[in-house]
Amino acid sequence: MEFPSNVKYTKEHEWIRVEGDIAYVGITDYAQEQLGDIVFVDITTEGETLEKDEVFGTIEVVKTISDLFLPVSGEVLEQNEALADNPELVNQDPYGKGWLIKIKPNDSNDVNDLLDAEGYKALVNE
Repeated sequence: MEFPSNVKYTKEHEWIRVEGDIAYVGITDYAQEQLGDIVFVDITTEGETLEKDEVFGTIEVVKTISDLFLPVSGEVLEQNEALADNPELVNQDPYGKGWLIKIKPNDSNDVNDLLDAEGYKALVNE
């Protein structure tokens, strides 16, 4: 299981990677492993400004649908269009090609309140 140090993590198993004034958001390797085969990703909030912990979409696996929570407040700029035809990218490469959305955080310092790799690793190993 991967725990990259270049991202921050939430207790709800999302990750965020800030690149300049844009950030990528996805689900963690642990989350995709627990969910199983992802069959559909539904992001309906593109163009909206959401608060931290608001639902920005859902992810569907064979037996369930799970909400996706925004790690920090900001505007949802774009969803990963590749997931429409290849939702399995989330399983195959959760921190790379399997990213879910791009956002413009209201305050990029908000990520400092999230878990680092070691903190997240401790959380999932409890």
